[in-house]
Amino acid sequence: MQFASLRDRVVIVTGAGRGFGRLIALALAAQGARVVGTAARAADELRETEALARGAAGPFVAKMADVSDAAQCDALVADTVARFGRVDALINNAARGPMEANADYFAAKPKFWDTAPDAYRRMVESNLMGAFFMARAVAPRFVAQRFGRIVNLSTSGPTMIMQGGAAYGATKAGLEAATAQWAKDLAGTGVTANVLLPGGPADTALIPGGNVGARAMPGFRAGKEPKGSEGRVGGLMPADVIVPPSLWLCADESAAWNGRRFVAKDWDDDLPWEQAAERAASEAQPYPRVL
Repeated sequence: MQFASLRDRVVIVTGAGRGFGRLIALALAAQGARVVGTAARAADELRETEALARGAAGPFVAKMADVSDAAQCDALVADTVARFGRVDALINNAARGPMEANADYFAAKPKFWDTAPDAYRRMVESNLMGAFFMARAVAPRFVAQRFGRIVNLSTSGPTMIMQGGAAYGATKAGLEAATAQWAKDLAGTGVTANVLLPGGPADTALIPGGNVGARAMPGFRAGKEPKGSEGRVGGLMPADVIVPPSLWLCADESAAWNGRRFVAKDWDDDLPWEQAAERAASEAQPYPRVL
């Protein structure tokens, strides 16, 4: 889908060096958005994203920044405003996965008490506190200009309680609860906060093993299977399932949706966006619930 409102929109995408963050950043730039993409560790990956974005309708600016550091988040937003005059949307994608605690987590399923405290802390500081630091840095500007989009990348319910995942699932459950709170604080301001998740395991580096980008189920197309079965799709989905709803969530067309949860695998890009959004939206809940 093309969204005319994305042209010249200024969007910060954290964790843009690979995976979902890279795909979202490139897609936004292709629609004419002015994108600032970050990475905390792998400068080479971020430079590769920058190279892939060359020639896009909108510019891509690479910035090394660690979202777990509040001062770096404040500086990133200030630098973005100094460069482009404003900031309009934030994609909170940067996260540390279960491999941070155990490279073989998927097969080994280590017990929670075997997790190194430093690894657990790094996940919480990046995945949960980092999203808060970034949202905290942009929210006053968004409210002042009466427009803004906060999109928090989450994970499926089964992954939140997956054995061996250390703090990863807990941070995403916490992020969904935080999003619900932020959406209430932002109600009526012209600013929205929503959650987006792939809806199942996707072919990114978060899943152990080689051949990243070549492991997806042949012929899989988002929105073409019955809605539901979150987290259980019978294989790996292509990572680009995350792109269409992420574009919509940054566009004017999503203005009426706030404090909601969208499952990318249920978004049918062949439908008009109104129908695609309804299909991808999880049932509204009064509060997040895992148990």
